[in-house]
Amino acid sequence: MEKELILISHGIMAKGLKESCELIMGPQEHIHYVCLLPEEGPDDFQKKFELEISGFELDNLDVFCDLMGGTPCNVVSRLIMEGKNINLLSGMNLPMVIGWVNSQMIGDSSDYVAVAQQGVVNVKEYLASIRS
Repeated sequence: MEKELILISHGIMAKGLKESCELIMGPQEHIHYVCLLPEEGPDDFQKKFELEISGFELDNLDVFCDLMGGTPCNVVSRLIMEGKNINLLSGMNLPMVIGWVNSQMIGDSSDYVAVAQQGVVNVKEYLASIRS
């Protein structure tokens, strides 16, 4: 069974990450998103998230969130604490999402936290190091 990925965020960041990933990697039917909009609260977000995951086998589900301690992360964290088997990682970025897609394509399990961290580069320092 194929894995599913749900991106969750404040505002439309999650939607934008999916769209950016698809620009690079092509259509991604196994990536979904749930966005916390300004007029919504935690209960609204939880309803949207639970609707999105309905029908998914939680063992085959990864969730990436934008910010540790923010409402999207806290809502899913509470579901985990209530016993739902959800794999939740915070600090998502585009390299992390592309890493997830690549791992699904080659059937390999990646350390998505490491992939996300490797995507953070001080380009000015990097350019200075290769000119030396």
